[in-house]
Parts: sequence; structure tokens; C-alpha cells
Amino acid sequence: MSLSQPQPETTGIEGIEGGQALSKAQTQFFIPATASLHERRPRTLKHGDSFAVFDHSGDAISGPGSPEGLYHRDTRHLSHLYLTINGMRPILLSSALRDDNAMLTCDLANPDFIGDDGRVAVEHDLIHLRRTRFLWKDGLYERITIRNFDTETRTVTVNLGFAADFADLFEIRGMVRLRRGTMDDPQVGAADVLLRYRGRDERERETHLHFAPVPTALTESNARFDVTVPPGESCALFIRICCQQAQAHDPLPKQFLKSLREAMQTLRLARKRGASIHSSNDLFNEVARRSVADISMLSTDTEYGPYPYAGIPWFSTIFGRDAIITALEILWMDPAVSRGVLGYLAAHQAIDFDPAADAEPGKILHEVRHGEMAELGEVPFRHYYGSIDSTPLFVMLAGAYLQRTSDIGFLTTILPNIDAALGWIDNHGDRDGDGFVEYGRLTDQGLQNQGWKDSHDSIFHADGAIARGPIALAEVQAYVFGAWQAADALFTAIGNPGRAAHYRERAQQLRDRFDAAFFDEALGTYALALDGEKRPCRVRSSNAGHVLYTGLALEKRADAVVRTLMGPASFSGWGVRTIASTEKRYNPMSYHNGSIWPHDNAIIAGGFSRYGYQREAAQIFEGLFAAATYVDMMRLPELFCGFPRRRSQGPTFYPVACSPQAWSAAAPLALIQSSLGLGFDVASAQISFQEPTLPHFLDSLTIRHLGIGAASVDIAFDRRGDKVVVKPLDRRGHARIVTIA
Repeated sequence: MSLSQPQPETTGIEGIEGGQALSKAQTQFFIPATASLHERRPRTLKHGDSFAVFDHSGDAISGPGSPEGLYHRDTRHLSHLYLTINGMRPILLSSALRDDNAMLTCDLANPDFIGDDGRVAVEHDLIHLRRTRFLWKDGLYERITIRNFDTETRTVTVNLGFAADFADLFEIRGMVRLRRGTMDDPQVGAADVLLRYRGRDERERETHLHFAPVPTALTESNARFDVTVPPGESCALFIRICCQQAQAHDPLPKQFLKSLREAMQTLRLARKRGASIHSSNDLFNEVARRSVADISMLSTDTEYGPYPYAGIPWFSTIFGRDAIITALEILWMDPAVSRGVLGYLAAHQAIDFDPAADAEPGKILHEVRHGEMAELGEVPFRHYYGSIDSTPLFVMLAGAYLQRTSDIGFLTTILPNIDAALGWIDNHGDRDGDGFVEYGRLTDQGLQNQGWKDSHDSIFHADGAIARGPIALAEVQAYVFGAWQAADALFTAIGNPGRAAHYRERAQQLRDRFDAAFFDEALGTYALALDGEKRPCRVRSSNAGHVLYTGLALEKRADAVVRTLMGPASFSGWGVRTIASTEKRYNPMSYHNGSIWPHDNAIIAGGFSRYGYQREAAQIFEGLFAAATYVDMMRLPELFCGFPRRRSQGPTFYPVACSPQAWSAAAPLALIQSSLGLGFDVASAQISFQEPTLPHFLDSLTIRHLGIGAASVDIAFDRRGDKVVVKPLDRRGHARIVTIA
């Protein structure tokens, strides 16, 4: 996905795999799979630059391999939170996030309390505890409601243990630091505790805990409440944990309610911004609701608009490639996200050469980090530009946004950035002047592979040998083709026909040159890449589907590519594998060499739809939907294993996959567009459906408030045998609906 993927652990500075030495720089960013995130099934909250990960009981249990805690700007501000009642952990009854992700609720009950005589003094399930928790701005708010269902008054002791390690996210992911900053002495008041860390980057990071009512006893690591509750009555404890020293202006119970209202209102407005979906399948409705809610939660409001952070826990920050692809997936229903992404990336485009950050003039960001290790240069990701595809994808998104909105006013403001990105493709992307865009990192501390499949072993030859760079990836050439098509449309729109024709001609030349260099008749598809000696990596991969997505593939090649991708070696039943099971490095449990990624499959389905293979797109849709029904909260993870689909069994989960993940959350929404063949012509106020198809699990689908220009429409789709009937329900303003058979 981005910078971090599981890689082989090494001893000392170097390790050996396949006869080749792996340098420390190549292996320093892996995520060690010492514990399965799926096994933990964590509960996650996010707002702005903060996120939190808890177990089902609402606790954060510190320890090796645990990602749990409260984070702010890549630093863990709370590493331990543990609730007990009378010295014992409560019994878990249930744990659930609201459908809109606004709030986590954990219902707990007392275990048997044993008296001094060894007998049960209080039976289990008489004292109910409800933990209600949410994130707002840089604060975590919690209310613990304690209700007595016994017939007599009970006095119980509720303890909250807490700690803050102020660990950098990269430490939690497995990197070892030789030196850290220093912890100040805790400041303990009557109802608050301040924990402070002074980093080696000369920044102070603070965690402020505030309690109400005043605890019976409070130390630097524990708050104790002795609570007496009459029969049938309840009481409440309130906690606020802020990632800075906070001044309390209102009583904490009032702050809790006020902040909760604001948090829920913000999410509600974000969900209402775009079109909405409802279908005949209740399970799919849950999947779609969770997708929309996850994108809303992951999106952070910047000065340029909403920006979807990549995923929790490892990637809750700005990523270029991930956000662009997420924006493309949901552009049909919410163009505001694309505008926010374009605005932010334009403002942070590289201007100068900076080898340590892999930056070159015109290049678009890969990643931004704010933690101590990034500030000190211990990792190169403070403002890091080491992706080969973010720059052409940026131009592609600008063109897609123009087609969807005709917002030429906004695009004119970032036209210098689009020009600079196009210049980067010519001046720096094509490193050897052969007409293809290649990557080769500028620092050995950066990423070795710089496409979306960025594992150290993800680009290889048919015999399994690792390809040596510079590497020209198949999908990157497709993105360049898409960027030049976008440039054609953009310059046409602003009245510069000469430059438009220039990029139109270059796109056509690339199509012919690419076909000659990449298509392999024996494979029945496009080669994965060309290595530094221009030798094709003759590997069947999902990358070929991206070639269809932008239209780079010649029409005569489409059928072969589709058949290869949908053959049993590539299509598992759940989705298309990253590489086929016939390939030398195939491993269904790997990060990039045989696993299944929802966003990858959404792009492939979009390519199928572009070339008229709607039914195959619907097959991918069905596979991913079926997988989602087996996942906790109907939430598609970052990836899952590529084992074949088995009757009456769910997919095999990948141990350290992020969930939620923005481009995975967007995948079901993108698949709707692909199945329906949905397109827009804003100049004609026309919404078109090219050979619309519904997967067999949907008998009907309704899209409401689908905007085009100043108008919006409600449309229903009903499956009648092999056909789909398109029925306009309502129009607000002038809009035409066209079905193309």
C-alpha cells in the first residue's frame, strides 16, 4: 500500500534471501506480524489528526506488539487504559461502534465477587457498566455509567489504570531507537494528571487526564472511585484525555454532551454531502453504510477541504497515492473529496531537489509524518515524495474532477501545479529517455519499490529473480496515459488547443509503444514491468487491470487480459489476486504476491467496465461483497489472503491489515459505478449508464441526490432477468438520464 509492508526479519545489519543481501535500509519499515490485528478485532475511533485503538472492553492493553492506545500526529499519547471493578476485570457483554463511527459503546458486567470467607458475596451480572466513548478534536471523552440491578445498595471500587509512553508510531511498528527523549515528573492534581515528554526534536508532547467527580484517590497511573449505588439507581464517571494540557471551562459532564453533539453533527454533515445508496439487500446496505461512514471518519478537514487519511492504525496520515485513488473511487458520489485532495497536494508539491526526501521539482507527495522520528530524520517520511505514481495520478484526478464537475475555476487555480506535474513526468519520470516512466530511489533510506506494490520482493521475473531498476511498471505507464488524456481535456477546456493536441498525440504514441514493449502473447496479458535492462518481467499480475482502467490497452487485447485476470489462477472467487497462483513467488499469505486487495479489484472492475465487460465487473463485485459479509462490522480490510474461495467459509484474513482503510472502504462504492457503467457529461447535463448490470445479490438499487452541475436526480435500477431497467424517480433542476445498450 504505502511505505510499510511485512518483510523478512533479518539478524544484524544484513539478511540473505534468494542469494541477495537485504540492507537494513530495505527492511527498516516493515510491520512485524507478532500479533494479528484481526484476532484482536480492535475498536477504532478517529477525528482530525487523532485516532484511538481499543479492545472490545474499551481498554488499551500495553505490551509488545500492541497497537492499542490514543495517538495524535504519529505519537501515542495514551499507551495503557485498564478498567477494573473491585480489582477484577468486568465481564464483556457487547461492544459496538455506532453505524456512523461517532461513538464506541462497551457493555460490561461485574464478575462474581468473592468474600473473605471464600463464598460469593455478590453474584455476577448485578452491576452493569456502560462505557460510552468518542473522539473530538484532540480529546478522548468517556462516560462510565454504573447501574445497580441488585435488590440492595452496593458499594464498588472502580479503578482506571493509565500510562503514556509517548512512543513514535514507527517504534510501535517495530523499529528500535538507540536514544529517546525524557519524561518529566507527572503533575497530579485533585482531579487531573498531566504527563509530559520532552522529545529529542525539542518538542514537548503532553497528555492531560481530567476526571469527574473528583476521584477517591488519584496517582500518576491510577484513578480510584469508591461508588455507592442504591438498588435500581445509577451514577456516572467522566474522563477526558487530551493530547495537550487542556483548560476546563465547563464542568466535564457538560463538555462531554456538548462535544458529542458537535462530533455527531460533523459526521452527519459529511455523510449528507454526496449521493446516497439503498438496495434490496439488507446486508449490502450495511456494507455501503459502513463504507460511507469509514470514509467520513477517515477524512480530515484541511484548509483545502476534506482529505481521506489512508488507514488505521499504521497509516492515519496524509498519503498521496491512497487519497487520490480513494477520491477517484468516490468521485461519482462526492466530488468534494477530490477537490480537497487536489488542493492539498498542489500546495505541498515539491519545488526543489531533496534526495533525502526523494523530492524533485513537480513531484507529488507520497506521505507526511509529524512524529519525533520523522522530525529528527530517523525515518525519511516528514515530507516524502518516494512514489512513482502519485504525480501522474494527480493529473488524472484533475481531469476526472473536470469531467465530473466542470469546475474550471478551481482547476485554473492549481493549473501551475498541473503544469509542474506534467513537467516532472517528462524531465524526471522518464529517467533514461525511452518513453516510459521509471523509478529509482534517490536515497537508500527510502522505499526500494515505489509503486503501490512496494514490498521489497514484489517486482520480479518469471524465475523469481528480483528485478533490478530502474523499474517501469505497467500500471504507471497507464497512469501517465491517463494524465496525458486529462491534460488534453484540461487544455481544451481553458482554450489552449495546441497543448491539448500535443498531449493527445503523446497519449496515442504511448499506447502503441506500450503494447509493443509490454504485451506478452504467451502470458495472455501485459508484463508486470520492465527492468533496468528493458527486460519484461513476464509475470501475470493484477497490474494489467490498471492498464484497462485508464484505456491504455488496445481494444484487441482487452479480451485476453480479462480472461487471464478472471481465470482460476488469478481470480480466487473473492477477488483478483495481486499475482497469479502460477507465478514463482506466489504466496497467498504475502502482502503483495498473491493476496487480494479490495481497492485493486475496484480499479480492475473499472477497467472491465470501460471495455464493456460489465458481467465480469459484477463478478468481482459479488466476490468482494461476499467477503465483506464475513468481516467484523462488514468492513473490508486493507487486504486479505489469496486462498481459493471455499463453500460456506469466509476469506482468510491477513494478520496486520489495516481496518478501516480508505481505499478499501471506497471499493464497494466504486464497484457500483463500474457495474452500472455510470458516466457524466456536465456540459449536456447528462448522466449515462452504459450496459448497466447488477450483481445477482442485488435485485434493485436506488441512488438519491446524484448531482450533476446544479441539478440532482434520484434513480432506481431493477434487475429483470439479464437486463437492468433504469427508472428516474425525481429530478431537481435540469438533468438528462441516458441508457446505452
